[in-house]
Amino acid sequence: MTDELVRVYVPATVPMLARLREQGLTAAEAHAVTPSLREWYAEGDEEELEYVAFTRAAQDALLLLRADPSAPRRRVVVSVDLPATAVGRVDGELGSSLVRLTESVPVRAVAAIHVDGAEAVDEVTAAVEVVVEAQAGDPDAQFTVDGAEDHELEWYDPSELDLLLRQAS
Repeated sequence: MTDELVRVYVPATVPMLARLREQGLTAAEAHAVTPSLREWYAEGDEEELEYVAFTRAAQDALLLLRADPSAPRRRVVVSVDLPATAVGRVDGELGSSLVRLTESVPVRAVAAIHVDGAEAVDEVTAAVEVVVEAQAGDPDAQFTVDGAEDHELEWYDPSELDLLLRQAS
């Protein structure tokens, strides 16, 4: 019997990507299409639900950047396919996409890597400075964060990890 795979969106930074190949991706929390998200967004199809989870991971990447002032100012989301047993549920509010990762994510589980392009750096830098205030409900800070979110993250195949690290550093 094979374990069902779950698509999980892991927020990250460029330095975290640099450790991915040798050490795996270490993160306590990530985002996925959860039963709570499905219930909250009942009209959404699978693609829309995945986009919500992906977007929330990109928002969490701003918090990781805030915690690492030396990291390049680019949001990173790593899409991974993990066995369901490696993804723990979080008892959250209705609509939550938050999940717990019970182990480090190996590079072989990576389906795609998403990173901000160079044109997003200024807006991401500004958003990092005010993301906590935005989460607390400050409308001006939220406007700044929305400016970063207007930038779509670029898609990379896992085989392009080395190229990506050279470009994003």
